[in-house]
Amino acid sequence: SSGINAERPLRPGAVPANPASLVKKETRAAEIALKKTAVAKKSAVLQKARRKEIIKRTAKYYKQYEAADKEEIRLNREAKANGNYYVPGEAKLAFVIRLRGVNNIPPKPRKIMKLLRLKQINNGVFVKLNKASKEMLRIAEPFITYGFPNLKTVREMIYKRGFGKVNGQRVAINENSVIEQALGKYGIVCMEDLIHEIFTVGPHFKQANNFMWHFKLPCARGGLRKINNHFVEGGDFGNREHFIKVMVLPLNQ
Repeated sequence: SSGINAERPLRPGAVPANPASLVKKETRAAEIALKKTAVAKKSAVLQKARRKEIIKRTAKYYKQYEAADKEEIRLNREAKANGNYYVPGEAKLAFVIRLRGVNNIPPKPRKIMKLLRLKQINNGVFVKLNKASKEMLRIAEPFITYGFPNLKTVREMIYKRGFGKVNGQRVAINENSVIEQALGKYGIVCMEDLIHEIFTVGPHFKQANNFMWHFKLPCARGGLRKINNHFVEGGDFGNREHFIKVMVLPLNQ
């Protein structure tokens, strides 16, 4: 009877029903699955909190923009009521577009366009306006056009044509994590943070603008008017001031 109850010895070459290695493998797989589930839950909670924070920040920025616009209107009306003129403050931000190719460009303007990252025709960049950059724009003026973009222009350019620079590569900004990885240490974690930093020329404008790849714009529909004439003479090159939006917005359609 003891012989019947005892386990039969395995035949040579036969595989046991539950080998020790298989049991170990299944246990390890179950542990990994548990860890993955825990990490996924934690990241979902963090993502939800981050999304709430981003919505709160965006609302705060919109309030700031609205308050600034209302203040401009108030000052304008006040000046008009007193028989004066309201002169708004000097622009801090310019959007610059290269109009000419590589032929017949003197060395100085060529070097300036290289410094501004305007390497090809129809490339565009945001530039912080100060004494040095204004002088650079003045020297390169016959080969570029520039103006002072409004919030709508900045937002549409970044949302529709914006690419980031990650490890020297041109990367599409299709999620906020791309921005957070590159600019998180400066407090810029989402698209609206990036737009706000560039539009207001914030303290980390340099880092935010360097993160942005130069914009590659299509040719103007119907072509340009007179490339050798200044904008004020009915041509194309030079300072367009706030009329830059008339040129840029159709290119984003």
